[in-house]
Amino acid sequence: MKQAAQATNTWDNIVQTMDKTFLGNSLWQYMAFAGILVLTIFVRFFIRYFLDVWLKRLTEKTDWEADDKLLAAFRKPAFFLVWISGIYLALEVLDLPTDPIDIPRFLVALYTSLLIVDAAWFIYQSTAILSIYMQKFTAQTESKLDDQLVPIIQKALRVIVVILAFVMIVQNLGYSVSSLLAGLGLGGLAFALAAKDSLSNVFGSVTIFTDRPFQIGDWIKTPSVEGVVEDVGFRSTRIRTFDKTMVTIPNSRIANETIENMDARPIRKVSMTIGVTYDTSADKMQQVVEELKKILTEHPSVDQGYHLVYFTDFGDSALTIFLYYFSKSKVWAEYLETRQSVNLAIMRKLEQLGVEFAFPSQTVYLKQESS
Repeated sequence: MKQAAQATNTWDNIVQTMDKTFLGNSLWQYMAFAGILVLTIFVRFFIRYFLDVWLKRLTEKTDWEADDKLLAAFRKPAFFLVWISGIYLALEVLDLPTDPIDIPRFLVALYTSLLIVDAAWFIYQSTAILSIYMQKFTAQTESKLDDQLVPIIQKALRVIVVILAFVMIVQNLGYSVSSLLAGLGLGGLAFALAAKDSLSNVFGSVTIFTDRPFQIGDWIKTPSVEGVVEDVGFRSTRIRTFDKTMVTIPNSRIANETIENMDARPIRKVSMTIGVTYDTSADKMQQVVEELKKILTEHPSVDQGYHLVYFTDFGDSALTIFLYYFSKSKVWAEYLETRQSVNLAIMRKLEQLGVEFAFPSQTVYLKQESS
């Protein structure tokens, strides 16, 4: 009986000690607070094992790239969710003051805002999954310009996610979203006037992406620049000139210029004239013209859709023959190779026919009058 009474007294002392309050909370509440935090740490380690070991093994066995991206996007937001939920539940155990600041109400608003941030964080990182499918789609198209559009769309989606999260947090904290938007409207008007050129460049980029007058790697010519397109952004287009300098042109300007896409042509034109000496007879000239036509007809790199060879002019120092044909290849080096091959064939043929090329010269005839 005596031992039972001592045990009862000891338990009563423990209960009385635990019921004592410090800063408005009992020792029981502080122990519960600490216990929830410890439990949160264990839950965090369990979630980490579940994601980094068990679930990762499953995703590595699949050929689906999106599940790896989804797991990577979910990992840190999941840890953040565990921490904010554990700390919030631990604080809920305590009796927090409501005067002069209603701390419990503030914690609810803060916890809700952090949940919005966590969800936005997950969606923000999940946009990488969408970019995977967009890249696969654009890889099937011939244009390289839409490949450039994928990261721009991803950035735009992320900006939208951040803006929506900001608006939801503002509304959750009790502020009027309509008043905020009205204030932003007035400020936005001033900003739009100040950023008029930047906005026009954005609309210019939209025009380029929709009309597709060129793509990455194309050789283009405008009234202001000629070169190869290396990059198209939301503000400007970068063009590498044939002098190897980099020219950056605002999209609003290039969208309003006449753009000649040199690589859009399927074949490349060659227009040239050659001159032979005046001692060439008419029959020999006819033979030369026929042989030159034969060269163009039989050459494997000359497009057979359209070509011309004609004796056109009596020049000051030569009989002029006009040649007009197209190279099958539009590649610069291959085009030059075709021209060289045709020119050598012409030289050999004229040598074979005994016809000489003319060069600028004058012949002086002296007439002696009889006395």
